Amino acid sequence: MRKSRLNLFKSTSMLISVLGVIMIVATVAAIAYVGFSVVSSSLTGGISSGTQYDQLAELKNNYSNLEVQYNETGNKIYMMDNITLEREFVNAQVELVRVKNDISDVESALSMGKQASEVDKRLQLAKDDLKIAQEAYNSLSVK
Repeated sequence: MRKSRLNLFKSTSMLISVLGVIMIVATVAAIAYVGFSVVSSSLTGGISSGTQYDQLAELKNNYSNLEVQYNETGNKIYMMDNITLEREFVNAQVELVRVKNDISDVESALSMGKQASEVDKRLQLAKDDLKIAQEAYNSLSVK
C-alpha cells in the first residue's frame, strides 16, 4: 500500500510538472503572438499614415492655392461695392471655411493616432468639400 501511494505521488507530481511546462509554453506563445501582432499593426499603420500625411500635404497645397484665388477675387468684389456680389462671394467662401475645418479634422485624427479607416473618411470628406469650394468659386460671376 505504501508503494502504491509513493507511485501515485510520483505520477501526480510528474503530471503537475508536465502541465506546468505546457502552461509556460502556452504563455510564451501567447505573449509572442500578441507582440508580433502589435509590431505588425504598428508597421502597417505607419505605412498607411505615411500616405495619409502625403494626401494631407496635397490637400493643404490645393487649399492654399484656392484660398489665394478667393482672396484676390474677394478684393476685386469688395472694391466694386456691390452688395449682391459680396453676398455671392461670402456664400462661396463658406465652402472654403468648411475645407479648412476638414483639414483640421484630418490633422487631429492623425495626431491622435486614429484608425486608418477613420482618417481616410476624413480625408475623403475634405477632398469632396474642396471640390465643392472650387465649384463655388468657379460659379462666381466675378473672378
